Parts: sequence; C-alpha cells; structure tokens
Amino acid sequence: MDDLHRLIDAVALPPNPLLVELEERSRIDGVPLASREIGRFLSTIVRAMQASRILEVGTGYGYATLWMALAQPRMGKIWTIEPDVYRTEVALSYFRRAEEDDYIETFNTPVHELLENFPQRNLDIVFVTAGQAEYRDFLELLIPMLKLSGLAIFENALDDPAFSRHFLSHPGLDATILPLGAGTAIGARRE
Repeated sequence: MDDLHRLIDAVALPPNPLLVELEERSRIDGVPLASREIGRFLSTIVRAMQASRILEVGTGYGYATLWMALAQPRMGKIWTIEPDVYRTEVALSYFRRAEEDDYIETFNTPVHELLENFPQRNLDIVFVTAGQAEYRDFLELLIPMLKLSGLAIFENALDDPAFSRHFLSHPGLDATILPLGAGTAIGARRE
C-alpha cells in the first residue's frame, strides 16, 4: 500500500504547503490526523458536490478541515468540534494563514452536548473522525441534520465491526466502506 501512496503522490498535484506543514507538525507533536489520501478524498467530494454546509466532529489540528475548506465554494461554511482547546488554537492559526478562518467556526464543546442542540440542518456533509466509541450515537444524531443525499463520512469505521455493520445496514443511508485508512464509511441520506 505504501508503494501505491508514493505513486499517487508522484502523479498528483502537490497539496497546499500549509497542509504539508501541518503533516510535519502533527508528526513532531504526536497528534493524529487524517491521511493525505483521506484529505484528497474529502477535497474531491466537497468540490464535486459544491458542498457549502459541512459539519466536522474532531478538528484535531485542522488538517481535514483545511482540505475541505480549500475545496468548498467561497461562501461555504464549516462547523468543526474539538474539545481540546490547544488543538483548536493550532488549527485556528492554520485557518488564518490559509485565509479560511472567516468560513470555519470552531466549537470547544463536548460533542454530544453540541450535537443534541446543533441548530444547523440541511448539511451537505458530516465528517466524523473522533469519538469512535460513540460513532453509533453520533450517526443517529447526524442523519437528521443532512439534506437529502447529503453524505455521512466516518473515518476508521472498520475499527468497530459492530458500527460498520450498523452503518452499512442503516435504513436511512445508501452506504459503503472504502479501503481508506482503517475503512472510511460513506453513506448518502435516503428519504
């Protein structure tokens, strides 16, 4: 798989230099982030859908957030949740440098608390990369927030086989799991 990743990197356009810098900072600080392949995938999906209303659970240093922000229409909005204040500050510094900070709103709130009261609906995409033990609960809270055909994307879904089965058989989704990372679950909301 590493050979395939190197081949893709050799032929693909290079990522924004801030993304490369974030990869290095993450390695040095020991903070996990989505893979470059997940970033490219999210960027492609956001651009193809012209997704302008995105919710992310698990900002970390803002790596996946930045991939999506750089791909979305100019007046788009990303709401991202990260309980760790230090990680949010790091992410905000990169959002400012990329001149995307006006289009990204961060929350340092416990995820469940925010999701239960989140006022936004008709979301194009929800991307979940944190709180794996609560993925099933998050899914049930998030599906009603999606527009019809909006996408629910969960990173590392195969780490929890019970969640994977639930996701794939959910009556509210047309779903699959892609071999990105430890399985990237993607489902489009049904009626």
